[in-house]
Amino acid sequence: MSEHEFKEAAIKPDITPADLAKIDIRVGTILSVEDMAGSDKLLKLTVSFGDHQRSILAGMKQERANPKEIEGKQALFVVNLPPRKMMGQLSEGMLFDIGFVDGITPCLAVPEQPVPDGARAG
Repeated sequence: MSEHEFKEAAIKPDITPADLAKIDIRVGTILSVEDMAGSDKLLKLTVSFGDHQRSILAGMKQERANPKEIEGKQALFVVNLPPRKMMGQLSEGMLFDIGFVDGITPCLAVPEQPVPDGARAG
């Protein structure tokens, strides 16, 4: 689907502030982007959250001509999901991007100015 064909999705059912408070979204700096051999979708991101680093697998290999262009950029990540093994590698969070679920070319959700790694959204 192109951006020209975009159709807004219905708003999801209401949640409570307590539901929202359960999601831990933090800013991290993408230190490196590595190809996941054998996968046509997954890339391995090494992300700094200030006091620690995590490996986060993201299914974004086909979304960019040069995936390494996001190295050094800050983005938002969900950090309190249980670790998940994919293609023999452990993913310790989820990249919080914009557009994928709507079928448009995804982009990173980024802070408008540099902030400390590990800063919380919300």
